[in-house]
Amino acid sequence: MKLLILALFIVGAYGCGRPTFPPIVNRVVGGDNVRANSWPWQISLQYLSGSNYYHTCGGTLVADQWVLTAAHCVGSSRTYKVYLGKHRLSTTNEPGSIAMGVERIIVHNQWDPQRIRNDIALIKLQNRVQFSNTIMPACLPDDGLVLPGGTGCYVTGWGRLWTGGPIAEILQQALLPIVSHSICSQPDWWSNLVTEKMVCAGGDGQLASCNGDSGGPLNCQRSDGAWMVYGIVSFGSSLGCNYYKKPSVFTRVSAYIPWINQVMTAY
Repeated sequence: MKLLILALFIVGAYGCGRPTFPPIVNRVVGGDNVRANSWPWQISLQYLSGSNYYHTCGGTLVADQWVLTAAHCVGSSRTYKVYLGKHRLSTTNEPGSIAMGVERIIVHNQWDPQRIRNDIALIKLQNRVQFSNTIMPACLPDDGLVLPGGTGCYVTGWGRLWTGGPIAEILQQALLPIVSHSICSQPDWWSNLVTEKMVCAGGDGQLASCNGDSGGPLNCQRSDGAWMVYGIVSFGSSLGCNYYKKPSVFTRVSAYIPWINQVMTAY
């Protein structure tokens, strides 16, 4: 009971989606270095190769032992670690950052890699994370929430800075306005490749998520000021990261709230 009270106190002290160091956001579409620890739920998913770990995808801390990412980011043959509280990707022993082992990975049972359907997975960490100024969870959206086209949200990650370019050293953020499903599903956009369980953002030919951002969050701010993980970076155009009428496509988290709750309860 004492441990439960302590856990509730810690969650209450930090809540979700309210960084100690709020992100510096503006309405200019363009990637930029983030303010350190301003997206404290952003994680780097890294895989073991030889004796070292390497960044492969992003993800979002949504509870003290759970990370949300894309199904296409994980494989059963690899050993992973989750790095939390990071700002500079290659800097070891950053103040306020930790590396956590993975207890289990649960991929959505209807994940379809051929058609890129249900691209969502949950990672259970080996231990519970203690929330702090540098590590805290994002809020989950309400079940079924659909934000209107034009809503300004931010994608964050260490993905490639441009098509074929290097991955970022410092965590990046970029404003990506949401594109409504009715527009994104038009024949000269993504057509029937996008479903209503997905969300499109960007597509102006200037900016998009890129390789290495996969699995990371599309951060949208609620009316009360808290940030929620509205989308998970899923796929983009094979023609490049910033292709006109081919916005970044995200798994819409609000379409999977019952599944998320079921998994986190069962395991």
